[in-house]
Amino acid sequence: MMSNNNGLVYTNDKCVACNKCISTCPVTKANRAVELADGTTRIEVDKDACIACGACFDACKHEARSYNDDTERFFEDLKKGEKISLLVAPAFMANYPDEYEKYLGILKTAGVNRIISISFGADITTWAYLNYITSHNYLGGISQPCPAVVGYIEKYIPELLPLLMPVHSPMMCGAIYTKKEMGVTDKLAFISPCIAKKNEIDDPNCGGYVSYNVTFKHMIEYIKNHKLEGRTLAKDEIEYGLGSIYPTPGGLKENVYWFLGNDIFIRQAEGEKHMYEYLHSYYDRVKSKKALPFMVDALNCSAGCIYGTGVEEHKAKGDDTLMNLWKIRENSIKSRGAWGRNLSPKKRLAAFNAQFKNLKLEDYIRHYTDRSAGVKMKEATNEQLNEIFNSMEKNTKAKRNIDCSACGYANCKTMANAIFNGINYKENCVHYAKDMAMQETELAKELSEQIRNQTESDLARADEVSNILREVAQDFETMMGSLNDVSNGNDGNAKEGTDIAMYMQDISSFSQDILDAFEEIKEFLVKIEDNSKSITDIASQTNMLSLNASIEAARAGEAGKGFAVVAMEIKSLSDSSQNAAHDTTNNSTEIKKYMENLMEQAQSLSDLVRQVDGRVSNLAASTQEISASTKVVEDMSKQIQDRLKTIQNV
Repeated sequence: MMSNNNGLVYTNDKCVACNKCISTCPVTKANRAVELADGTTRIEVDKDACIACGACFDACKHEARSYNDDTERFFEDLKKGEKISLLVAPAFMANYPDEYEKYLGILKTAGVNRIISISFGADITTWAYLNYITSHNYLGGISQPCPAVVGYIEKYIPELLPLLMPVHSPMMCGAIYTKKEMGVTDKLAFISPCIAKKNEIDDPNCGGYVSYNVTFKHMIEYIKNHKLEGRTLAKDEIEYGLGSIYPTPGGLKENVYWFLGNDIFIRQAEGEKHMYEYLHSYYDRVKSKKALPFMVDALNCSAGCIYGTGVEEHKAKGDDTLMNLWKIRENSIKSRGAWGRNLSPKKRLAAFNAQFKNLKLEDYIRHYTDRSAGVKMKEATNEQLNEIFNSMEKNTKAKRNIDCSACGYANCKTMANAIFNGINYKENCVHYAKDMAMQETELAKELSEQIRNQTESDLARADEVSNILREVAQDFETMMGSLNDVSNGNDGNAKEGTDIAMYMQDISSFSQDILDAFEEIKEFLVKIEDNSKSITDIASQTNMLSLNASIEAARAGEAGKGFAVVAMEIKSLSDSSQNAAHDTTNNSTEIKKYMENLMEQAQSLSDLVRQVDGRVSNLAASTQEISASTKVVEDMSKQIQDRLKTIQNV
């Protein structure tokens, strides 16, 4: 979670939305409730509405507020070789009396050029106040050393701007004197006890005389974190005057009394809450044209600038700092004989004016700007408030006036107006949240009652459902048995089908062997036919030889009788061979016919076996698939049966 830290004062990641900042802040609009992405709330600072009074720092126990100043930039510019001189607030010596010269020495070593005490600037402010009041008969003016007070008037009561003293603060008077009278051309850094001084430094009405607001707290932290050391001790160039007590409550008032006496009435007002309430009442007094005091000594911080918003927190504990400042005051009075206690206020004033006789009052005149546009809260009409209250379930007068302040606002109306202005939302009202919780509780009770009644109604129905489930479970159990039988039968059929397929493959192989044998016999018979033809041809030739032999035997007469017998035997053998060959040929022809017939039948058998084998294989595969599918159905049925038993048990 990232903080929106581009304002002078901003909310860091420690915020828990406790609303204490809202309750202590004098500016309602300066704190905005924001709902984050994770559903939590954080109170963000509206930088345009904030006056940097620091009230939220004191109130927040979670240290959820931080601030920006120019400390980092100041030291970085020193490293770059920028020519910078210091204006030191008198509260710095009071807070660090034993380390004052050491810290100034460290700053000198870091590159600071000249060091000037703003106690002297406070003396100039007092001089300018007294001269302006007397020369312009300016009564009822509000002092302006405090930039938070100036910022509040500019933004929220611009009607009081004519009564805001038109004289610069001690810081600005010291800066103007340093530039115009001392001729210092360096950039000026203010060693400051105040966060809000940054607003004064950046104000165009202040002419850009000062470039850096370096708060005590951040400066000391920087020195310690970066382990800076000084080669020597250092002091400021101008002696501390009576203006050194400006940081204390009523410090300006005491200065004026010192020079004008106690015969005049100066109204003293300070405090982060009380100060701004007083300004509104003072405005009412001005409007009503009632008598006004000689002037108003106004400070934001209840303990004065000595314990300002930019001072380390532990310094505000105890009275050591205040006692140190009092010692500075006493030493200043003793060192200034012309301002001594033995002189009357009139003579002190004469000596005071003589000291600054060469100054021009117009050089120290301050102007202001009306900055109220866009920062003031819009006031909701009664109709708009009613609508918001009704949305918050605040539909009675009592509910609209609970005023518990848990939201941080003083009353319910202010909270409603904050919702109207978009800086808060109804869910941050603890009573709205409580009412919503009560409504949710009542709704839960109603639902609980409905469930109880429905439960009683459903118990009977549950018994009926249980019986039905029991019957269904039994049916599934029966089906499971049948599936087991089918599965077992399918398993057997699949095995037998596989065996038959194997037998048919053997028969198919045997049929092929017969066909092959018949083919060989057919080829053999063809050879026999060829041999029979050869024998017939030989027998014919032999018969011709026998005939020739008989003719020759007849010619030979008695001598050829024996040869005639042989010729006859040869003829007889030729006739027998020819007859046998003829019979063989005839038999071979018959055998071929039978063989061709057998081969056709064997081929038909082989084709039939092949068809049967394919169908048996398909049957075996189908049987196996059926068996597998039956197994799946069996498993699913088992799961359903188990769930039914679980439901019955429930």
